[in-house]
Amino acid sequence: MPYVNIRIAGSLSREQKARIAGEITDTLARIAEKPVSYTYISFDELPDENWAIAGKLLDEE
Repeated sequence: MPYVNIRIAGSLSREQKARIAGEITDTLARIAEKPVSYTYISFDELPDENWAIAGKLLDEE
């Protein structure tokens, strides 16, 4: 049973999440031969202030 957790700075629209979930599910079914009905995907949307790259918080840019 595949479980995919997507962590992203900022937020996605419902439509974006649906497209991403569909693409990932299709890819796992096609390449890994995993049943679509057993593929779970979760989205963690975090504020920019909770992410840092190269020592700077994303909300500082």
